[in-house]
Amino acid sequence: MIQTNLFAGISERDAAHLMSCLNARTMEYKSDTVVIEEGNKVRMFGVLLSGWGRSYKTDLQGNVITITLLRKGSEIGVLLASRQEQISPVSVAVEKGSRALFISYDSLIGSCSRNCPCHRQLIRNYIGIVAEKGLVLHERLDCLLRPSARSKILAYLKKFPPLSDDGTFTVPLDRNAMAEYLNMDRSALSRELSNMKKDGIIDFHKSRFRLY
Repeated sequence: MIQTNLFAGISERDAAHLMSCLNARTMEYKSDTVVIEEGNKVRMFGVLLSGWGRSYKTDLQGNVITITLLRKGSEIGVLLASRQEQISPVSVAVEKGSRALFISYDSLIGSCSRNCPCHRQLIRNYIGIVAEKGLVLHERLDCLLRPSARSKILAYLKKFPPLSDDGTFTVPLDRNAMAEYLNMDRSALSRELSNMKKDGIIDFHKSRFRLY
């Protein structure tokens, strides 16, 4: 739990105190579960302790569009909980076997029973996460505003710094999720990736990429 951004700088002991003080709830899911439903107001935020999930929208034609993929440590509903009168524009679902911790936003901004520094640190962490998510949304918008499929793909790939001496890096999205992220048709994405590889702009194998 304390290995997440939400609990950065907070000890195990203080985290345990906060969970009790804020009436936090740990949920374990025995099946795929929608934890936030599009069109509803959100009162609680959380963090995925284990497992996988995603946020998504359903368009007028009934197509499901993945917005973000969630993994261990990902926050859930942070932006939405801070705007409690705003209905959620997305749904969030977690997979079978996932565990998540949820905290009421009202408890977060309320007073702690001991007014401890760890509560103030939690609030600072929360604000930092909100700011970071704003930057993530800006990065996606930067991709979507590009005029061509190739420029969208390059804008997305350039977000990832090389992680090895050979200049390769791994993207977190599979082809379907990447197509949805870039608002592209799946086959059009695959076709353009192949063209970019032929043109010597990129190289890739599955989720491993290199930019030239």
